[in-house]
Amino acid sequence: MGLKFDKISVLVVDDTISMRNLITSVLEALGVGKVFQASNGEQGYNIFCQQNPDIVLVDWLMEPMNGIELTQKIRTTPGSPNKMVPIILVTGYSARPRVEEARDCGVTEFLVKPFAATDLTRRLQHVVNNPRNFIDYNGYFGPDRRRKADENYDGPRRREDDFDDAWSVG
Repeated sequence: MGLKFDKISVLVVDDTISMRNLITSVLEALGVGKVFQASNGEQGYNIFCQQNPDIVLVDWLMEPMNGIELTQKIRTTPGSPNKMVPIILVTGYSARPRVEEARDCGVTEFLVKPFAATDLTRRLQHVVNNPRNFIDYNGYFGPDRRRKADENYDGPRRREDDFDDAWSVG
């Protein structure tokens, strides 16, 4: 049985109107309850604060505020209505340094263009069914960057239960 999206709201932030409309069409076909649109990060943050959506889909390259800057603003601004909202970065840049930069800025998931509707559906299902713990430690606030515990890991232990001055939120 498929996940029902009729109770969730999604904000789509992309400066390319055709991509924004394509993503919105896919979300509507999936039965997403409410879809909000913004053409740049500044407008996106304003709509985010007004509507408090359940999920944010954001493009990387935009002016005057790009997707990484928007992610950081959502995660760190005191007036942000939901610092732990899942943020899916939609981009054509998939090189490892870019993925790591996005991850280190607090992006929850990464979706590479071009993508199929099934790829977007999987990301939505993943953020709804598998919410990530949030970490607030040493200048980083965002989703736990580690996806699983590796029992064979032999390096330094840095999870929340390994030391007292870090903690998970949520």
